[in-house]
Amino acid sequence: MPASGRGLCRAVAASPFPAWRRAHTEAGGGLKPEYDAVVIGAGHNGLVAAAYLQRLGVNTAVFERRHVIGGAAVTEEIVPKHGLRLHLRNPYSFTPMLEEGVGSKVPRSLLLGTDMAENQKQIAQFSRKDAQVFPTYEEFMHRLALAIDPLLDAAPVDMAAFQRGSVLQRIKSLSTLKPLLKAGCILGAQLPEYYEVLTAPITKVLDQWFESEPLKATLATDAVIGAMTSPRTPGSGYVLLHHVMGSLEGMQGAWGYVQGGMGALSDAIASSATTHGASIFTEKTVAKVQVNSEGCVQGVVLEDGTEVRSKVVLSNTSPQITFLKLTPQEWLPEKFLEKISQLDTRSPVTKINVAVDRLPSFLAAPNAPKGHPLPHHQCSIHLNCEDTLLLHQAFEDAMDGLPSRRPVIELCIPSALDPTLAPSGCHVVSLFTQYTPYTLAGGKAWDEQERNAYADRVFDCIEVYAPGFKDSVVGRDILTPPDLERIFGLPGGNIFHCAMSLDQLYFARPVPLHSGYRCPLQGLYLCGSGAHPGGGVMGAAGRNAAHVAFRDLKSK
Repeated sequence: MPASGRGLCRAVAASPFPAWRRAHTEAGGGLKPEYDAVVIGAGHNGLVAAAYLQRLGVNTAVFERRHVIGGAAVTEEIVPKHGLRLHLRNPYSFTPMLEEGVGSKVPRSLLLGTDMAENQKQIAQFSRKDAQVFPTYEEFMHRLALAIDPLLDAAPVDMAAFQRGSVLQRIKSLSTLKPLLKAGCILGAQLPEYYEVLTAPITKVLDQWFESEPLKATLATDAVIGAMTSPRTPGSGYVLLHHVMGSLEGMQGAWGYVQGGMGALSDAIASSATTHGASIFTEKTVAKVQVNSEGCVQGVVLEDGTEVRSKVVLSNTSPQITFLKLTPQEWLPEKFLEKISQLDTRSPVTKINVAVDRLPSFLAAPNAPKGHPLPHHQCSIHLNCEDTLLLHQAFEDAMDGLPSRRPVIELCIPSALDPTLAPSGCHVVSLFTQYTPYTLAGGKAWDEQERNAYADRVFDCIEVYAPGFKDSVVGRDILTPPDLERIFGLPGGNIFHCAMSLDQLYFARPVPLHSGYRCPLQGLYLCGSGAHPGGGVMGAAGRNAAHVAFRDLKSK
């Protein structure tokens, strides 16, 4: 899988429709007492790391505590698929309006896709000026993405080697500067303008380009999605860029659905790994990382007491679990542990998976007579996103410990393009909602009553845009931040393992001087979303970490 490939999994792509449940147990052979490499966690990054290592001739085993592989990129209760098929989405973004006083007129909406002329026509409903400047904005952002994208596929500059390494190590570390220098050359004299995009609030950036709020709010959703930030927060511009980088099927910035759900992607990567000889074990929880008397990793101990030796260990779990729970504390510097414990893991996300017996019919885009999917049904559908102020107000509620009174909702219907996900005539609706704090005001817990009250609020919002939605619901699964943490091991419920804020990126991900996948303990590597370049279904962290570990193995 190309490291720049990108999926649509914001958190968990699951189907509430009952079917067979997929499990991978002992794929690739029975458990052996020793391997060259052990990977902790069969999330997509862990699987990518295993696939690359095994293809490089490193005998690798993956241990996953759950009954399914894929981490947060799973499709539970879906019949297994073999191979990988992608459904590209075009158009890809739909923002319906709520407009009072329009009488019998259909409310307006904003539909964006790959056809620039059609995009301009859509935007002109709100501002002719914005329609004219939109191609220039897209070209501007595309250039920035081209400059930054190569940085995702390479380890960050090794500052530790620069500071404390031998002469040879310092010379070798100079090669890590190449992507940075290349990025600077691409951006050229416009570097100060691009620097502002990366560091400023996204509202400031968008205000310089556009005047219409529906367009600005639609674009701003990518700057706050999955992040406990407001569009008025400095650095939110980078989060937007992170979500528009990458490519799919050779198309820059494309989005798509994986046939069979996100779990099919994890299956395909796992198949690549096991085909080359890797072993993948589910329901095998790693209890701790083993360290020898010389301070080097020598394998892992499973929860049942089984010892598995290895030359290196790559952890796809979060930095907090890896270093604060699995690794013997005496082998890690106190300052390092302190920084890991202070990582910002706040997440605003509550994920709701919904089964419906018909497609939502929006006031701004009514359904076809026979209920067949229309172009907008394949999009990311943005609700409560007519104005960037709405996004900011939803954020402020969470800062007060309250679930947003008017939540920001990203609604996706993957079954509109992939009918294998639901019975005929029915559909799967994925709701990525925010903002919901991990701890509610007054120290209240997310009990069943609070979960359902919030989900009801979300459904009430959808009902206003698409009357009849609530009557179409036949099942729902609600995952608040504590649920995402408990089930998937996401600290604070954060799909990125730790916030994608400027102080936790590149040189400083997860912490300064340890951003190159290695850690203070020799032989232990971080390969999950808590490592550079962060979250998203692209596999870059797994790929990069595998290459770093392989180089270290070769040097031994």
